[in-house]
Amino acid sequence: MVAVERVESLAKSGIISIPKEYIRPKEELESINDVFLEEKKEDGPQVPTIDLKNIESDDEKIRENCIEELKKASLDWGVMHLINHGIPADLMERVKKAGEEFFSLSVEEKEKYANDQATGKIQGYGSKLANNASGQLEWEDYFFHLAYPEEKRDLSIWPKTPSDYIEATSEYAKCLRLLATKVFKALSVGLGLEPDRLEKEVGGLEELLLQMKINYYPKCPQPELALDVEAHTDVSALTFILHNMVPGLQLFYEGKWVTAKCVPDSIVMHIGDTLEILSNGKYKSILHRGLVNKEKVRISWAVFCEPPKDKIVLKPLPEMVSVESPAKFPPRTFAQHIEHKLFGKEQEELVSEKND
Repeated sequence: MVAVERVESLAKSGIISIPKEYIRPKEELESINDVFLEEKKEDGPQVPTIDLKNIESDDEKIRENCIEELKKASLDWGVMHLINHGIPADLMERVKKAGEEFFSLSVEEKEKYANDQATGKIQGYGSKLANNASGQLEWEDYFFHLAYPEEKRDLSIWPKTPSDYIEATSEYAKCLRLLATKVFKALSVGLGLEPDRLEKEVGGLEELLLQMKINYYPKCPQPELALDVEAHTDVSALTFILHNMVPGLQLFYEGKWVTAKCVPDSIVMHIGDTLEILSNGKYKSILHRGLVNKEKVRISWAVFCEPPKDKIVLKPLPEMVSVESPAKFPPRTFAQHIEHKLFGKEQEELVSEKND
């Protein structure tokens, strides 16, 4: 296995300038600003906050209003802060504490969990390897593993230290799975479909996978030159994100980069490509990226709700297609969609598409 230099080691080595592989292209640098100043901005569009307290209310009118708010944010932004989502705040804190404690271990200790992309062992501790011709790298290390369903997990890969990692993360994954069902139901109703339709289309209880990725973004000596994660859309159906209240997430909305505020006890939710395809583009999978800073480590806990790779063909649902609104996406399995994203187009094309 080839030794990989971890970004954390690089950040702690005392460098004052970052290696050229981490420096973004010139056209990107023009839009990278101080993230703490960006987060304080009150003018311009703001990522919506959706209160889910009444998503299953017995009062039909109250329930419909909640679903309508969720639908509106999904049609317009494709990303939102969820509050009153039903996941206990103390459980979220346990998950964050366990992840932080794992990343506070020495790099040597974390290396015991290292993944090996070359041999297809993608679960474990890793760093982003160059995936494009320019050899571009992102300013992050991560820990990645399947979190749900329980019978498909490989607990031998999960961190043994801290001792609460497995229990807290398992409990959190169970809670998120229930939340995903509530959201899928509401989004189905929002499209005029049967409540269980979208969840069935992405694999249902048996096949939908919840993949956990803890992203660790060290302090960066030249934050104006780097990104912790480059501009992309999520391939998932839904993505749920916790973070350690350090700003960094930016969304490409109406032709400009908008910095998400940090909302206490919220979960950030993205609509992914999978739901954008099924809804024939009605629900938006928004382009997003992450800014780094030189003052604070940023950590995020992303859980991607993904359909099975080869069992389901993703394409716009028949109800979403008409003469006025022809199918915008060709039929592909989830695996083929990922392949298309990696090799079928450059990020610049993606940005220009979202601009159109």
